[in-house]
Parts: sequence; C-alpha cells; structure tokens
Amino acid sequence: MTASFGILTAPQQVSHDELLRVWREADAIPAIEHAWLFDHLMPIGGDPAGPIFEGWTLLSALAAQTQRLRLGLLVTSNRFRPPAMLAKIATTVDIVSGGRLDFGIGAGSRPSLPAARREYDAHGLPYLDAAEAVESLGEACAIIRRLWTSAEPFDFRGKRHELVGAFGNPKPVQRPHPPILIGGRSLGTLRVVAEHADIWNHTGEDLDDAASRSALLDRYCVEIGRDPSSITRSIHVPVSYDDPAGTREVIARVGAIGFQHFILSLPAPYPVGVAKWVAEELIGPSI
Repeated sequence: MTASFGILTAPQQVSHDELLRVWREADAIPAIEHAWLFDHLMPIGGDPAGPIFEGWTLLSALAAQTQRLRLGLLVTSNRFRPPAMLAKIATTVDIVSGGRLDFGIGAGSRPSLPAARREYDAHGLPYLDAAEAVESLGEACAIIRRLWTSAEPFDFRGKRHELVGAFGNPKPVQRPHPPILIGGRSLGTLRVVAEHADIWNHTGEDLDDAASRSALLDRYCVEIGRDPSSITRSIHVPVSYDDPAGTREVIARVGAIGFQHFILSLPAPYPVGVAKWVAEELIGPSI
C-alpha cells in the first residue's frame, strides 16, 4: 500500500480552540489524511493537575468541524467503557463525521505508565490485570462488530461480558463497519489483532521491537488462516519542530520495515501553520 500520514494532537495541557485550529488547518491539507486524539482522563504529561479533555466527546465535536480528515482515538481504553456503550458512541461519531471514523481500541493503559494508572482509581474504574484486560478486549471487539452489523438482537455470554438482547440502531455509515485499529504489542493483544483488526498500531518507542512484533503478527495471522497483508501496519512517530530531518529519518526507517500508516505526534504548543509545516517538512520529502 502507499504511505498514509496523519497527525496526533494529545488533548492535554491545551485549549479547545488550539486543537480546533490545528484540525481545521489539517483538514485543508490533502497530504494529511487522518487526525487522532488519545483516550486518557487525567494528564500523562506536563502538569498532573492540568486540563485534559474526554476523547470521544471531543472527537465528535471535531468531526462536526471538519469535512475530509479521517479521525479516531489512538487508542480507546477498553477498560473505560462497556463495549456495547462504546459501540453506540463510535456509531454516533461515524454518523456525525459522515463515515470518517477509524475505530481505535486497545486493552488499556500499560502498567509502565503510572501517570495513566492513577486515572482508574480517580474515576472509580476497575483496573483489570493484563491477562483479563486482553481477554476483555477480544470479547469487546466481537461484541462491537456484531452491534455494528447484526440485523437482529442477540445475546452474548463471555468470560468478561454478558449482554441480553443487544442491538445497535442506527448502524455506522461505513459498511460493513468502520475500520478497526488495535494498538498494543503484547502477545495476547497481537492475537486479538490477528483476529479482529484492519490496522495494527505500534507505539514506535523501539523500532527493533516494532519489526519483531510485526513478524509475530504475520505468524499469528497464518495460524488462523488470515492473509497478514490484510492488516495495515501503523506506527506512532514523535515530531520534533527543531529537528525535522531527524523525524524524516525515523519515518524512512519505519517505512523500510513495512510500516506505511504514520501517525505524527505533534507536541504542544502548536506553532501557527503547523499542519502546513508538517506537509512541507515531513510528509512531502518522505513520499
């Protein structure tokens, strides 16, 4: 596939007006194909008591203020919302956006991020251990897909979730459903990716790890009879305004190991015209 470039604007330590400005700028630049928020309830960077917006609510608002960009959360924490509720929320955003949602989901915050771990206790949310969280993710993906596609109510009885008379109406604009992006690198999560995902996202912190996990995903796909090439490989790339050449070098290295869906993470504060800068300094020279 050809390379696809998008931006990530973390909705923390910034104002709504700043985020809206950047998304509107990006919406007018065809080289930027998608835009992302993240899903945290308390800041994971900067002032721990600073401002942060709820991801899905903000995503719907930005969807209504843009026309072209595909959009999503990188990624929804499956620990935050029951899957049937999440399916309804995502359907609403897909409709508001006119069918532009890429549905990002993951097992939830990693234990290595203590700043993220605290948000569960602060909001009265249960924090499942890693094995339980991955098991719950697999069931959630199955439930959400059925709610998006089933023409009749259904029951679901799994180890982590139980639904009676589940039914989704209206359905998403996109058929059979919005693309599913799953983020994560654990062995269990990669098996869920192999079964359910259209796009797989790696954090990009370790490119050797990204390559080895991508190869492992290939193996898991073969084991269940799925063509590995049917899953787009996506990666998070931090952007340096001071060192665009360094960012371009990372993009080139990541492309060389088979990743073609790039999510360029923009640090705040956002310079005026940042979207145009991204297109001219990072995307144009990388295509």
